[in-house]
Amino acid sequence: MVEERDFAGIGIPFAAGIAAGIISSETLTPSLAHCLAALSCTAAAAMAVAMTAAPGKERIEAPLRVLASFTFLACGFFCALNSRIMQGIGTELDGGIGSAARRACAILKETIDAIPYSKEGTGALVKALLTGDRSGLDRETTACFRAAGASHILALSGLHLGLLHLILTKLTAPLGNSRKARVARYSLTVGFAGFYCLMTGAGPSIVRAFLFILLSQTAALLGREKPPVLILLGALTIQLALKPDVATTLGFQLSYLAMVGIFTLYPALEGIYPQPERELWRKMDPFRKIWNGAMLSLSCQVFTAPLVWFKFQTFPKFFLITNMTALPLTSAIMAVSAATIALSALGICPVSLVHLDETLVQTLISVLKTVAELDSSSWT
Repeated sequence: MVEERDFAGIGIPFAAGIAAGIISSETLTPSLAHCLAALSCTAAAAMAVAMTAAPGKERIEAPLRVLASFTFLACGFFCALNSRIMQGIGTELDGGIGSAARRACAILKETIDAIPYSKEGTGALVKALLTGDRSGLDRETTACFRAAGASHILALSGLHLGLLHLILTKLTAPLGNSRKARVARYSLTVGFAGFYCLMTGAGPSIVRAFLFILLSQTAALLGREKPPVLILLGALTIQLALKPDVATTLGFQLSYLAMVGIFTLYPALEGIYPQPERELWRKMDPFRKIWNGAMLSLSCQVFTAPLVWFKFQTFPKFFLITNMTALPLTSAIMAVSAATIALSALGICPVSLVHLDETLVQTLISVLKTVAELDSSSWT
């Protein structure tokens, strides 16, 4: 508990410093921004020296906690200002792994295009879900997703990377739990997550999900499991340090707000459902699964809805129906699509698997069209 509180004293002030620096950089002249960046860097260094020399190695005293918070506040302020000052000066690195990721993404798209789906639009939706490329989707499908409040499914996010990581975790489970097997599974799953992040353009939500996977899996491998909130704060700090300007993007803001809802509100809502005495029934109870799914969706919506309303002046009234039906279907589509693509690349994909994949995709579209019609008719 103390460790989590200590890290909150780092991550939250750092994020606040980033926000303050971004706001300041928009209003200050370049020369004044340079001066403030230098001052904040000097202040952070001075406070860090003072913190190092301060007593209390056994435990962090209250004054030292305050000093640490101000240190990371100043660090965040400097990072944000420096990022804006250096815009346009540096060049984007393009190493071998970046080129390999782009080639892999192109091959993946070509493989999807080659799958013999019989209904138009199936391949385009599979491509959108797995690569983030929505160029093949027609306007009707895009409007249907938007009207049903399911745009987050089309926007490649931590949800998609999380599902793919879960699939790969299950596939590597037969390797066992020995030390060598755990290292091999860690390397495969985390390596895949990082490469997939690069393949799909490293959007803010995908990067957040990758950092969360990296930190949580590393902690588990080292036998130092940490609370999810602590992992999220770690991901937030690293992501902002690498690219402070990402704090201004809507995807970044919605991604972290949704995770905050999951980690803070969801446990309380999930606990309302009465606990059965038998452990087996607790895991298999279908009503509990429905309740948990609804509360998970509600937890995310409570934290993200105000920002969505502020940006777009809209609110999906049937978000519970959408998420309760669309998210399980999306999970199934991604799992079946991954198998279809892998077997198609090898030239051994059975027609029945392609048909199943197409049926799931068309079912998702039909469900969302129904929800969209409900939403439009409720206003008339």
